[in-house]
Amino acid sequence: MDTEAQQTERDRSSRPSDSEDVSQEIPETEGPEGRSRFALVARITDWLPGGWISLTLLVCLVFLLILNAFVVQPFQIPSGSMENGLRVGDRVLVNKLAYRFGAEPRRGDVVVFDGTGYFGSGDYIKRVVGVGGDHVVCCDKEGRIEVNGRSVDESTFLYPGDSPSSVPFKVVVPQGTLFLLGDHRSDSSDSRDHLGSPGGGMIPVSDVIGRADWIVWPSAHWIRLHRPGAYGRVPAADRAHG
Repeated sequence: MDTEAQQTERDRSSRPSDSEDVSQEIPETEGPEGRSRFALVARITDWLPGGWISLTLLVCLVFLLILNAFVVQPFQIPSGSMENGLRVGDRVLVNKLAYRFGAEPRRGDVVVFDGTGYFGSGDYIKRVVGVGGDHVVCCDKEGRIEVNGRSVDESTFLYPGDSPSSVPFKVVVPQGTLFLLGDHRSDSSDSRDHLGSPGGGMIPVSDVIGRADWIVWPSAHWIRLHRPGAYGRVPAADRAHG
């Protein structure tokens, strides 16, 4: 009995007291890897002139460069070939992902493309009138452009006073290419003017940089660019001529 009592007393006394539990240090939850990352950032800010401010600006710059290279890119309108919708000096945001995941340019889209070797050196902005396989003709009895046998009413975006084309043409758009026209037809050098050039005035889809989705400057002209409904009733080339 005495031996058992003494053993119980020893067990009880060997347990740490409540005060000892409270006074123990709480172990750090941050591991060596986390401390290493923060130490690296601290060393970078110590090395950079301006410290955290410079690092923040640098990170923002890298983010903008990545955004500009792969997602959206601003372009300035250099001429009046797309008036009245796009005016000289307007800045548009071009969606560079619009055609990167299997989607193809559609009739009515306003696209920016590299015209080097086809229209001349540099980037251009025009409206897609015909896609691969389309039969594009100008003009019908009422002076309108026909695509796959369907007349297209372009009055909602064509420059006031312009005809759809003063130059008659009849083309079949090769697969993988686009037939492009400016909205200000009397002030636009486009597919009509390069029918005898390399590529026959057509631009490869692979040379399209992206779709112009927004006018962002000047602020008074801020607007989302929508695909006009004029091309919505145009039949697919295979149904019209298959």
